Amino acid sequence: MSERVRVVKLEGGVADVRLNRPEKMNALDAAMFEGIAETGKALANDRSLRAVVLSGEGRAFCAGLDFASFMAMAGRDRPTRNLLDRADGGAANYAQQAAWAWAELPVPVIAAVHGVAFGGGLQIALGADIRYVTPDAQLSVMEIKWGLIPDMSGTQTLRRLVRLDVAKELTFTGRIVSGTEAVALGLATHVSSNPLQEALELAREIAGKSPNAIRVGKQLLNRAGVISVEEGLRLEESLQLGLIGKPNQVEAVQANLQKRAPRFSDPD
Repeated sequence: MSERVRVVKLEGGVADVRLNRPEKMNALDAAMFEGIAETGKALANDRSLRAVVLSGEGRAFCAGLDFASFMAMAGRDRPTRNLLDRADGGAANYAQQAAWAWAELPVPVIAAVHGVAFGGGLQIALGADIRYVTPDAQLSVMEIKWGLIPDMSGTQTLRRLVRLDVAKELTFTGRIVSGTEAVALGLATHVSSNPLQEALELAREIAGKSPNAIRVGKQLLNRAGVISVEEGLRLEESLQLGLIGKPNQVEAVQANLQKRAPRFSDPD
């Protein structure tokens, strides 16, 4: 696993994932992009995984793209991965995958945000399913500062979280919002003085539920609003039928009736 991303598998199937470049406020250089892609792929193939907590080491969640690093590489001869290449032939290019990987991960991802989440850093946080932020965290769709637009899947995730006028204002101005305002706008889920602790607590709670139902629930909700109502209702029906009567669904019922902790098996 890359040194840029540290993963610790905790008891119960919870993965504690840390962006690990604290001396640069976890700014995104080529190694960080590679580390995130590598981590996302490894986690997606882990059937024992139940939930992920994503945070940043040091003073910040992620300060965004490390322009100095990429400018320095521009004059070198050694080949580097083109961030516009499609990642494994999927819909997202390599840069977008750094954020979109968390949306695509089959289990819930909870981001714990402190310090700054600027530009690409915010887009990574928006790829998570749930976000805890400190009251004084600073979040910004900062690309306009450089004459750019959000291009790491932020336009897809941001639009699902906030009203269109709010998304436009944040994109057009690049203004910095606090963690408290982020929750009010819908950018974040909860304000917390200790977002990492609360994110881990929620992850452990989720990890105690049927992993099949959790994975299917994320899949269904991610599709809602993207497909037609008819397609959504049919998908809901088919996914539910795929759960009913299966071992983990039966175990959930029996555990509730017997008033004991459930013992779920890994999904197929």
